[in-house]
Amino acid sequence: MIDHVILTVNDMQRSVVFYEKALIPFGVTEVIDYPGSDDHPHLVGFSKRNGNHFFWLKQGRADPEAIHVGIAAESQDVVNKFYQAAMAAGGRMKVPPAAQLQYGADYYATWVLDPDGHDIEVVNKTGRIK
Repeated sequence: MIDHVILTVNDMQRSVVFYEKALIPFGVTEVIDYPGSDDHPHLVGFSKRNGNHFFWLKQGRADPEAIHVGIAAESQDVVNKFYQAAMAAGGRMKVPPAAQLQYGADYYATWVLDPDGHDIEVVNKTGRIK
């Protein structure tokens, strides 16, 4: 199981604004600013109210080809809401929400590109495709 992911982004503020909006369908409401120091980079983390900051951003030179992030959604509705929120926040469509039967009978997903071009997948695998 993955505890957290750190994405390196070209423009921290732009990416924070994008993810603050795009992660709302998951109930992500907390954003923490973790100041950098001599031996640790400045980070911005996202979490639900439980304080488990699972998704982090780090300022630097983004390399979107180097990473793929897959986020589990509790329902197909959350997949759809993420897609809508990400598009409204300036994301770019890669694959709109749909059944992805090549991966399994219950695989419903979308893929979007964030402001730096990172490939963000949101998938629900909990029930039959509607």
